[in-house]
Parts: sequence; structure tokens; C-alpha cells
Amino acid sequence: MTGPIRVLVCDDQALIRTGFTTIIDAQPDMAAVGECGDGRAAVDLAGRLRPDVVVMDVRMPVLDGIKATRLLAGAGVAHPVKVLVVTTFNLDEYVYEALRAGASGFLLKDAPPAQLLHGIRTVASGAALLAPEVTRQLVGRYAARIRPAEGAPADVGLTPRELEVLRLIADGLSNSEIAARLVISQETVKTYVSRILTKLDLRDRVQAVVYAYRTGLVT
Repeated sequence: MTGPIRVLVCDDQALIRTGFTTIIDAQPDMAAVGECGDGRAAVDLAGRLRPDVVVMDVRMPVLDGIKATRLLAGAGVAHPVKVLVVTTFNLDEYVYEALRAGASGFLLKDAPPAQLLHGIRTVASGAALLAPEVTRQLVGRYAARIRPAEGAPADVGLTPRELEVLRLIADGLSNSEIAARLVISQETVKTYVSRILTKLDLRDRVQAVVYAYRTGLVT
């Protein structure tokens, strides 16, 4: 990116908004371009301000973060905005739906400032923020809610090795862990991941995890 990362902060708690914007504005490579307290305002502001990243709460009045994320980054959106969801994991049961809605990743609200900044930079760069250990927690907690789509295709066009890599991604393994499991190099794993995303027309690893569960490749 040629300029500072433009960030819109959306959270219904004023104290959290202030804290996030203060942390963001203190960075030389970031700028908080706006803040709001509900999802409808986030959609409206994003349309006017064109932020690079929206830091989005989930539980909010007027329009919740999941619906707002779908309007900003969901399938069919002409000019999608990268969304980083922040949530209280032990209370929030909708993280999986937020990822399905198009979010590029999520963080816990009690994460230290360094993780928030890392998350914003990661999402702004076009990568997904879905730490392997968080993937494992997410899948373990919500696996019963993730149902295969009706009529999911048996043949998704992947080679046996690519299917194997996709299943390991969905299990929450990092590239290095996949490399060790399959006894291949990390560069080879990156190549497989890139092929998988291209063949399935997926944006990132987050979508790959959702796809694997929705199509019944992982249960």
C-alpha cells in the first residue's frame, strides 16, 4: 500500500472505539478515518470514506456486525471492503457466521494492542487473519452448527493431495504444520494452498475452512 492504512472502527461501546482509534492513530502507517456505533452506520460510512479495513464488532444495535459484514464484504458486493471482526469469544456464538459473511478474520476483544495492529496490517495486505489455534477452537466449539450445504458437489476439482491439504487447513494446521505432516517443504504447501484458492475461487484460508465444512469435505 502506498499510504497509511485507512481504518473505520465500528463498536457500540464508546470506550472501546476510543481505545481502538487511539491505538491506530498512534501508528505511522495507519489512520482512523472514522468511527460509529452500529452496523448500518458502518455500511454508510464505509461507502463514503472508502476505508481499507473495517474493525467490526458483532453484537450491535440497528444492524449487527454479521449483516453489516455481509453488505460490505459478502458474495456479490461490487467493491468489497476488508473486515476484521472483533468479538468476545466466550460469549459470541456468531463468529463462524461472520466469517461466512465475508470477514477476513477475527480477534478477541481482550487481545493486546500489538495483536490488533498486526491483525489490521494482515487483513489490509490481503491475507486472512485466522490463527491455527483459533481455528481449532472455532471448529471445536461450533462444529455441530456447521452443516454441509444441500447438494454439495462430490467432485470439487481438486487433486487428492490438494484435498488432503484443504482438510488440514480446515483442521487448523499452519503451513509449517502441514509441511511436517506431509513431509514436504513450506513452499510446496504455499503452492498447494494457492492452487486450492484459485480452483475453488476462494479469497483466503478463512473461506477455505468454511468451504471445507459446508461441502462436507470435513465433518
